[in-house]
Amino acid sequence: MLDIRLFREDPERIKEGARRKRFPRDEEIDRIVALDREIRSILPELEGLRAEQKRAGKAMGKASPEERAALLEKQKELKGRIKDLEARRKSLEEELESLMLLVPNPPDPEVPEGEDEEDNREIRRWGEPPSFSFTPKDHVELGELHGLMDFQRAGKIAGSRNYFLKGKAVLLEEAILRFALDHMVKKGFTPLVVPLLVRDEAMRGTGYYPGGEEQAYRVERDGLSLVGTAEVPLTAYHGGEILSEEDLPVRLVARSYCFRREAGTYGKDTRGLYRVHQFQKVEQVIVDVADEERSKAHQQEILKNAEEVLRALGLPYRVVDVCSGELGMGQVRKYDLETWMPSRGNYGETHSASRFHEFQARRLNLRYRDKDGKVRFCHTLNNTVVASPRILIPLLENLQRENGSVPIPECLHPYLDFTEIP
Repeated sequence: MLDIRLFREDPERIKEGARRKRFPRDEEIDRIVALDREIRSILPELEGLRAEQKRAGKAMGKASPEERAALLEKQKELKGRIKDLEARRKSLEEELESLMLLVPNPPDPEVPEGEDEEDNREIRRWGEPPSFSFTPKDHVELGELHGLMDFQRAGKIAGSRNYFLKGKAVLLEEAILRFALDHMVKKGFTPLVVPLLVRDEAMRGTGYYPGGEEQAYRVERDGLSLVGTAEVPLTAYHGGEILSEEDLPVRLVARSYCFRREAGTYGKDTRGLYRVHQFQKVEQVIVDVADEERSKAHQQEILKNAEEVLRALGLPYRVVDVCSGELGMGQVRKYDLETWMPSRGNYGETHSASRFHEFQARRLNLRYRDKDGKVRFCHTLNNTVVASPRILIPLLENLQRENGSVPIPECLHPYLDFTEIP
């Protein structure tokens, strides 16, 4: 959610930001400006009526019986007008809040303009995609060869885009996730085990509702939703609190299961592990003071954390600056890490590093008290450390040998009792 002062001072900037993100909201923004103006016009009238009511109450004690009757009538009239105005103000404020939830955060001016992922701007690459002297297998073929995966039985039991991991794949996934978690703890992040079912306040607070309901699995009976990322409970962890500036930044990390309906992707990426309904992820979140330069530095920090994991695994990747049309509601700027996947003949997204400024904090009422005693909204950021089973795609495909065996990256050896999938 944006500061209402931005709508008062420069609504055209908000409109332009929404258009850049391909969320046109001109009508809603105009209505927000009008609602805010009307609410502010009601307040002086309410204050005047309350003052008049107070004066009439004081006069009551000195009034004669005849005057008291007139004053009582006046009090009744004032009470009715105040009640009507309060109801009107409440109705306007509710409409205002519902509309403000629909307005996206304007992107950073440096975000590249574009419609979709084709317009993302590459920043750098690390590692070279392998050049095979043989016809490489994709991860599904490798999984079947080594008994690592079962899609047929998963589909029978749970429907499409589901999977079983088996044998060494289970242990390999466990090792990758534990390595990523340990990596972040060494960086000073506090590990949490988080709830996977959350209330709507957490989904709204992090910007997934309204607008993302179709992607979430909903437990209507309990009014809860399964999270699509640990970002939701991690960012909402201090919601409604006022933190001390001395305690910032807060660095949190969690390993969790994640659930996504993948609505709107029918027929896309249906083979294998790339786009599935259930997966595990290690997620990093930073909450800090409202300082743009510090947020920019944190974004580079969390991006570096994820790059270090990919480098340790020996997987070629590139960093892209995500274009305006691919940004979500709350993101000011986002960098994606895309890892080389031989079966796709291209890089595939495996990580996203996002900064939000105050957008999530305002919705969560997540604040801090600065050194001057002023209460301000925090800035928030998040990034994937690693997500599985998608990370198994580049790991198996890039490292495979001609006979189908796959060596295990050295960084994972301490977590396993095998060094290759023979």
